[in-house]
Amino acid sequence: MSDWTAAELRQLSDVGEVRVAGRRADGSSRTLVIVWHVVVGDAVYLRSVKGPAGQWYRGVAHTFEGFLDWSGPSRPVSFILDPSPDDAIDAAYAAKYGTGSAVRAITSDLAKETTLRVEPR
Repeated sequence: MSDWTAAELRQLSDVGEVRVAGRRADGSSRTLVIVWHVVVGDAVYLRSVKGPAGQWYRGVAHTFEGFLDWSGPSRPVSFILDPSPDDAIDAAYAAKYGTGSAVRAITSDLAKETTLRVEPR
């Protein structure tokens, strides 16, 4: 069950990119990095185009907690590994961003290893 409001999901669906960062041990934010994301149903998903080796993903994977920013102050979030809707996520990336090489990379098997559902904390 998502705690995103309908208005937040609409905003997230409409915006082209978000910024994401993991949480440091002291609770502060790592450096926010621009990533592509999609909304599928009532959930927000993102992936690392570089798979598990992606720098932002490694930062998130320490605690699976961090921050998401799309149009205002960063919001504390949790990241949950969730590849269950991979086909729907692939389709959402293609619908949102097209079918070019960047989308082929974000829908690759390597990127799918990092499918994260983002939930507000």
